[in-house]
Amino acid sequence: MEPDGDEFERFFASEYDRTLRSVRATTGAGDYAVDATQDAFIKAHLHWQVVRDHESPAGWVRRAAINACRDRERAERRRRGREAAIGSVELAAESPAHERLEADDSARGLLGQLAPGQREIATMYYVEDRSVDDIATTLGVSAGTVKSQLSEARQRLRRLHRR
Repeated sequence: MEPDGDEFERFFASEYDRTLRSVRATTGAGDYAVDATQDAFIKAHLHWQVVRDHESPAGWVRRAAINACRDRERAERRRRGREAAIGSVELAAESPAHERLEADDSARGLLGQLAPGQREIATMYYVEDRSVDDIATTLGVSAGTVKSQLSEARQRLRRLHRR
């Protein structure tokens, strides 16, 4: 096998599980997160010569998977809107992309109640144990933005916990 293939295999083996956990927690996409994560790794493999030179190849893959989940969620909303407009199909209250996370997993349940940006940053910080600087680099934002979003997420979680 060529060296680039070995390099990608090591990357995949070290990052897949963590990326999948992050995508699931960030998007609440459940089973679709698996598909989106796998697709993102396939794209990374196809473009490995470029992706490996990114500051954070794992961040590139995570972002691609999260974007795929969000694109699917938007498409689902548009589809439901069209169906509601013509009245042809009675719709369920929520799409699979919005299914509640396991009730016995209170941490994920709380993260699921945060705004998407806060949820993404809080997941990377608390679930993945990433540093503020690493999160900032991965998301292409400033460290101050990460700190601000973490602070707002903590405040929201405190309010939710008091209820």
